[in-house]
Amino acid sequence: MSEQKELSVKERMAIERHKMNLQKPEERVENFFEVALGYTGEQAKEEAERCLNCKNPKCIEGCPVEVPIPEFVMALRKGDMVESVRLLKSTNNLPAICGRVCPQETQCEERCVLGKKGKPVAIGRLERYVADWELDKGVKPPEIHKKRSQKVAVIGSGPAGLTCAGDLAKQGYKVVIFESLHVAGGVLVYGIPEFRLPKKIVKAEIDYVVSLGVEIRTDYVIGKIFSLDDLFNNEGFDAVFLGTGAGLPMFMRIPGENYNGVYSANEFLTRVNLMKGYLFPEWDTPVRIGNKVAVIGAGNVAMDSARCALRLGMLESVKNKTTPPEVHIVYRRSAKEMPARAEEVENAKEEGVRFDFLVNPIEIYGTEEGWVSGMRCIRMELGEPDSSGRRRPVPIEGSEFDMDVDTVVVALGTRPNPLVFFDSSGLERTRWGTVVADETTGKTTKDMTWAGGDIVTGAATVISAMGAGKRAASEIHSVLVDRLRKK
Repeated sequence: MSEQKELSVKERMAIERHKMNLQKPEERVENFFEVALGYTGEQAKEEAERCLNCKNPKCIEGCPVEVPIPEFVMALRKGDMVESVRLLKSTNNLPAICGRVCPQETQCEERCVLGKKGKPVAIGRLERYVADWELDKGVKPPEIHKKRSQKVAVIGSGPAGLTCAGDLAKQGYKVVIFESLHVAGGVLVYGIPEFRLPKKIVKAEIDYVVSLGVEIRTDYVIGKIFSLDDLFNNEGFDAVFLGTGAGLPMFMRIPGENYNGVYSANEFLTRVNLMKGYLFPEWDTPVRIGNKVAVIGAGNVAMDSARCALRLGMLESVKNKTTPPEVHIVYRRSAKEMPARAEEVENAKEEGVRFDFLVNPIEIYGTEEGWVSGMRCIRMELGEPDSSGRRRPVPIEGSEFDMDVDTVVVALGTRPNPLVFFDSSGLERTRWGTVVADETTGKTTKDMTWAGGDIVTGAATVISAMGAGKRAASEIHSVLVDRLRKK
């Protein structure tokens, strides 16, 4: 955008919000390339012009990692990209990831003043633009001015663990991340599809955390190789942060769930993403997809599962010149209650995913060979609100019907895995398996042990886990400094 005079508030409010550039639906259903293509430089600067640079910016209050939003947007507007990057990464270690998967519409953008009379500034898209600019030019880690003698162990390399580790490394601590899988990233690599979050982006963000001095040890299942007490007593760690996520899938507990062709969303997405099932046979991970797929649930994981199934089926259809697949989202509530992001629902609809609302499965049918052959469902109606505030679905008597499906993906949420370290560590857990931790600091019931992310809250968002990791890092730093001072 060329140089121009300073715009008035009225002129800024008159600028239209830029839409995201996307792959065309008919093209993207046949590939796993990123759907959202990002802003051009001109679009980013014009969108930045919409920011009113409020004296009391509410947008920051809506950000779990407290990014100085107006400041990084102003730097972008002035063309000072180096400063924009610096400001953005002053509180966010993973901006290229956040710019793609954070629900900004319910966080920073929801509080944007412009949103009261029109559309808010596209903060998330600007965050992505700035982060991608840096990745393209080459990431330069900040200089660590002080090296400390204390060591911190971080269990899990998902968004909570990476954030906590990065913040502590910036303070000069020796940080080691222990990851149970063979690659780092947690849900960022096994759960979120390539077309929403390219793995080269995740790797670049992890490389940045490593450049801060963080060591990542993969194939380490804490509780099997080391207990928490081993980390303190034998490995010399002064503090531990638990960011192990929630990887235990929940099922419907209906007849037929053990038939072949029934996946948990965790298994399905892990096969497709982490194990590169979408590149079969180049990668030796077959993922069987039938002609008619039902995905149970309507959250972001359900959308990811449905869109992956559609692409796998379309690729098979094109290859073998067969009928394109039919993919359904089956949800027991109405469209209004869907927890998925609006843009993910919109993308799924554009690609051809079908939505069956107010429908609940009650049995899965199978063949003599043990494969899914159909699904018995019942229609629902909405009753009084439940504890979540959403109206409770109630079965309609006599409304049972059969759906012709040959693949079922259950995407009803997850809980923390009952890992071994819980058994002897003294950590208090809830009846849902989550770790009891202070909401503000992340402190658990075990001395010098903190926790954050899905291991505490149950399945939630990437950015909320990052916020928990950030708060815990701040508290760990304060406690370690205080302990060293008292020695």
